[in-house]
Amino acid sequence: MGDPDPKRQLDALEAKIAAAKAARETRKSHHEEHYSQANVAWRMVTEMVAGLGIGFGIGYGLDLLLGTLPWLMVLFTLLGLVAGIRVMLRTAAEIQQKQSSGDAGEGQSSGKTGDDEKRDRGDGD
Repeated sequence: MGDPDPKRQLDALEAKIAAAKAARETRKSHHEEHYSQANVAWRMVTEMVAGLGIGFGIGYGLDLLLGTLPWLMVLFTLLGLVAGIRVMLRTAAEIQQKQSSGDAGEGQSSGKTGDDEKRDRGDGD
């Protein structure tokens, strides 16, 4: 009679362990997602600063060579800002595509690749 009672206790303990492991895995993925989002945010900030810095550097260098001190620096800084924003938007679209393909599965991601290729060639809307 003592045999079924320890077996039930062992089954209950295994169920608790499985539930604890499942809860731990969901919390781990949440933390990984948080760090992933932080990495994406820093990537976007870095892309913006790089665009501004490169634009400023090119404009300042051309101003020194051509003697038009503030004008090319301002122009290329603005062009660097635009380039940084475009790269940030492209990164955001890439992240959104990864999230939507992760939610919908592999079938939808292959259709989006064709749309992206059309947009890159200029065939899209």
